[in-house]
Amino acid sequence: MTVIESIHADHGATFGERRGRTVVEHYGRPERAHRAVRNGVGLCELAYGVVVVEGDDRVEYVDNVVSNRVPNEDGRGCYAVLLDPQGRIETDLYVYHAGERLLCFTPPDRAGPLAEEWAEKVFIQDVDVREATDEFAIFGVHGPAATEKVASVLNGAASPDERFAFVRGSMGDAGVSVIRTDALAGEESYEVVCATDDAPAVYDTLSVRGLNAAPFGYRTWDTLTLEAGSPLFDTELEGTIPNVLGLRTALDFEKGCYVGQEVVSRVENRGQPSRRVTGLALEGAGDGATTVPEPGAAVFAGDAAVGEVTRAAVSPTLEEPIALSLVEFGLEADEVTVRVGGEEVPAVRRELPFVEGSDRSGRLPAYP
Repeated sequence: MTVIESIHADHGATFGERRGRTVVEHYGRPERAHRAVRNGVGLCELAYGVVVVEGDDRVEYVDNVVSNRVPNEDGRGCYAVLLDPQGRIETDLYVYHAGERLLCFTPPDRAGPLAEEWAEKVFIQDVDVREATDEFAIFGVHGPAATEKVASVLNGAASPDERFAFVRGSMGDAGVSVIRTDALAGEESYEVVCATDDAPAVYDTLSVRGLNAAPFGYRTWDTLTLEAGSPLFDTELEGTIPNVLGLRTALDFEKGCYVGQEVVSRVENRGQPSRRVTGLALEGAGDGATTVPEPGAAVFAGDAAVGEVTRAAVSPTLEEPIALSLVEFGLEADEVTVRVGGEEVPAVRRELPFVEGSDRSGRLPAYP
């Protein structure tokens, strides 16, 4: 469940479930909330699982199993993935060096299994691993005024400038850590981390003190990240080979990483992939006569199937249906069709991001 479910309910929230975690889907008008984020600043409660890694060998241990270098400096972090034995993404995570411990933020249902797996594989190293999801609340602050918002309520520190850097301070009487994120919504973006007991007070501070922030839920998060061209774990990353997603700016393709007990070379992931992420703008979908395509909807060039949609929605900013898709890497056709409700709907390939915001997503696909 959410950490502050009763507060969300008092604001008229509609709840849903994402990977076994109760989340706010929306507060009644997700499109209006979307525009509020694009034009100012919005606030949401994020559903992460949390794994804590402690001990003298904590950095070396985690660095050996994830795709990116784990910073050996307090106040720094990184984005990374774990691969299965076939080289496909098993989970993604953020790793933050918080002094005597590392904090790993994972998809909500991955923290328990990951903590158990890592704990079982510790041999002679000084490492202690545990799940700590219930100890933390994490709030996202997004929008072109996000930096101004954070500065208006953060005491004892200045907002961090670099991605994955964080500072410690306070909001009201509560201690917080504020992280500069990788801007998955295509806007200036921060995450505010606090103890679970402090969550109601911190959320109130972020909502109404200083510069006001519009509350939003995961329905709005979906459209914001779609417009920004950000591949997400649930829809694009899970089970996919990293180079297909064009995550060259987000991942370290020169680093070897452990999968189970074997070191897997990333050389195979540096060449041309078989598929690529492509943006599509669809004609005649979402206008009342038809619906936007479902995940897995086939993409055709002429009579040939060339890919599939990973997710789609009517863009609140562009007021037209858009989609992310995985298509053949060498596809040259700019005009394709997508199967929607049993019909073939014309679509045009679009360069990502669909919408330019105040920042660019750190996962924006880039190919060699």
